[in-house]
Amino acid sequence: MAKLKVGILISGRGSNMAALIRAAEAPDYPAEIACVVSNVAAAPGLQIAERAGIETEIVSHRDYSERESFDRTVSAVFEEHGVELVALAGFMRILSPWFPQRWAGRLINVHPSLLPAFKGLHVQRQALDAGVRLSGCTVHYVTGDLDGGPIIAQAAVPVLPGDTEKALSERILRQEHRLYPMVVRWIGEGRVTLSGSHVDVAGIPPGATLLFSPDP
Repeated sequence: MAKLKVGILISGRGSNMAALIRAAEAPDYPAEIACVVSNVAAAPGLQIAERAGIETEIVSHRDYSERESFDRTVSAVFEEHGVELVALAGFMRILSPWFPQRWAGRLINVHPSLLPAFKGLHVQRQALDAGVRLSGCTVHYVTGDLDGGPIIAQAAVPVLPGDTEKALSERILRQEHRLYPMVVRWIGEGRVTLSGSHVDVAGIPPGATLLFSPDP
């Protein structure tokens, strides 16, 4: 069976991209990384991808006066590489409405909170200011609603007394590196069905789409 071709969009260090690359190195992993695109030429993640033998492209948003023009160029790159699923991995640009429409049901993101709580930026600061006892990360489909697409899976971590943004962010990031490859595996295996605003994962108990760290 042919493996799912995944294209990854990054802007920086690409740690979630690296987690997907490591997962895809396993012979039984049902997806392969077809290419990595960055809007920042100096993004450290590009070197990680190149060392792994993955084709990379730089599409600078600064070369475009409109978001949609930039998005269409990025989309064309993915199409040239036969990409079937686009994974955002630390991509720090707001997409135009055109892109999630073009890739509807084939565009996912990992966000460092338990959505729908704490959308946007400075997520750990929002969580600490709110005094929550539990935070985490979410892998979701991307729609025109910022950080509001259908949820596929989540991972929860405790917010500890004395936590800083950095400490909480690092704790959540470790779970992102577990969760994102797991979800891409499910999609590659054809287990994930999107119906409106709800997601079903065939053969996976509902509770298994929520990870806890440490396990309760």
